[in-house]
Amino acid sequence: MAAPTPAWRAAALVARAPRFDQMGAGGPLFIDVTWHPAGDPGSDKATSSMTIASIAVNYCGLETVLHMTCCCQSQEKITCHLHKAKRLGLKNILALRGDPVGDQWKEEEGGFCYALDLVKHIRSEFGDYFDIGVAGYPKGHPDAGSFESDLKFLKEKVSAGADFIITQLFFEADTFCHFVKACSEIGITCPILPGIFLIQNYHSLQQLVKLSKLEVPQQIKDKIEPIKDNDAAIFNYGIDQAVSLCQKLLASGLVPGLHFYTLNRTMAAIQVLKRLGMWTEDPRRFLPWAVSAHPKRWEEDVRPIFWASRPKSYIYRTQEWDEFPKGRWGNCSSPAFGELKDYYVFYLKSTSLKEEELLKMWGEELSSEESVFEVFTHYLSGEPNQNGCQVTCLPWNDKPLAPGTSLMKEKLLRVNRRGVLTINSQPNINGQPSSHPVVGWGPSGGYVFQKAYLEFFTSPRTVKALLQVLKKYELRVNYHVVDVKGENITNAPELQPNAVTWGIFPGREIIQPTVVDPVSFMFWKDEAFALWIKQWAKLYDKESPSQEIIQYIHDNYFLVNLVDNDFPLDNCLWQVIEDTFELLDRPPQTDREMEAT
Repeated sequence: MAAPTPAWRAAALVARAPRFDQMGAGGPLFIDVTWHPAGDPGSDKATSSMTIASIAVNYCGLETVLHMTCCCQSQEKITCHLHKAKRLGLKNILALRGDPVGDQWKEEEGGFCYALDLVKHIRSEFGDYFDIGVAGYPKGHPDAGSFESDLKFLKEKVSAGADFIITQLFFEADTFCHFVKACSEIGITCPILPGIFLIQNYHSLQQLVKLSKLEVPQQIKDKIEPIKDNDAAIFNYGIDQAVSLCQKLLASGLVPGLHFYTLNRTMAAIQVLKRLGMWTEDPRRFLPWAVSAHPKRWEEDVRPIFWASRPKSYIYRTQEWDEFPKGRWGNCSSPAFGELKDYYVFYLKSTSLKEEELLKMWGEELSSEESVFEVFTHYLSGEPNQNGCQVTCLPWNDKPLAPGTSLMKEKLLRVNRRGVLTINSQPNINGQPSSHPVVGWGPSGGYVFQKAYLEFFTSPRTVKALLQVLKKYELRVNYHVVDVKGENITNAPELQPNAVTWGIFPGREIIQPTVVDPVSFMFWKDEAFALWIKQWAKLYDKESPSQEIIQYIHDNYFLVNLVDNDFPLDNCLWQVIEDTFELLDRPPQTDREMEAT
């Protein structure tokens, strides 16, 4: 079982993950997380470097380079930090001496004074597990005796085991080109990434130049001084200056990539990359769900479909697993899902929005169950509600509709208006190319398949009619119907998993990345039901009519999933629901008459 996550980690995830996801959309090779000795960087605090790097790797699927310095740390403490980084799935370290806390460097007893010592220590203790980067100074380190002596020291770091170099910031392309050629002449052959500083305001430029002890070229000073009090003008100049610098670097043929110092401000870097034509948001996915970059999950290629809209919750709840499904899910009779704690609601847009914003979306005052139905339909339609507000998220769905959902939008709207409150769905697909812009995933040249799937909350009365209708579809439709107490009705044979997504690709075995697993569904239902209370009911005064309506739905509605196994045929699930509505619309019957129908 996973240990409960402290509340601060939930807060950290809410704060950081959206920005990481935004940057991840452009497909960066890696991001890096700096190390601030005064901020307890190796701790479990929400703001620590270790926590932030772990979030990027585990929950956002980003290759991450963790900076680590020698400053204020003993060898023993550094070793502990490195073991923790490995345990959290971090594989890349930028080994730095670090800036002194005061004016002068003070040697730590039992510690290291140079990045070279840190590189040697990492290789000695951890072998080849970590990829190690080191810093390079295109004009020489300010504390070095000369440019040549600094290059010699850089070569020692590379010889000791560094895999790549990231340079300190510079302002002119010729500076970098001269540095790379000088490195080559003394035998440094590893990749050297140029460090690009984005000028975003006058103050940050002044501070960074002071810390790095660099001189700003006169032509840049001449441009900035007249506009130093105009942040917008400086921002636009910074974009133009960075684009020009990057174009020259790329044209030189000496750069394997570009490394941006963003200072936690993403928009400038995105604008530069778009102007360079390097921001490529590829809608195709490696798998149908968001992956984690933790090494122990690299081979994971099967998950239950239930967490499709809450992948970070699934990653958290399975983080203590020693192995992850590869090739097939298998008969998982006792999955070790993490205990259900309050923290499973982390990384929801609704946890970061103010209550007033959520109330405008989900209803400041609910008058009936139908009021809840309207919230679901407005989310699906995208049309403003009676408050003039768009419903951009639900407790179970943090983002706009998935592309595949748009293929069924009108049908989903119809069933939600009648109280079939859908939280997950997919259309049937029979051999679409893996490059398909909506449903495609996986390598090029393949074909993807899906069984139609529908998951929803609905009332006891609707469930009673649905179960009658399902008798006619017994051989074609698998179903699970469960209430909050765990009373489960299913026709799944021997609780076996049912593959609902698979792909066929050149030179590979069939991949089946998404399944409906009956056992996992019982773990998911706890989370799904709890979100009614933890995210929605909590917005209202205790025992208010609005809260009582949500509480009633939580206590009495059922969570249902349906799978149409005949994927080559037209999706029959909509007809199942229509037949259910037809039965509900008939004049009242006795139970015996209903059973005979």
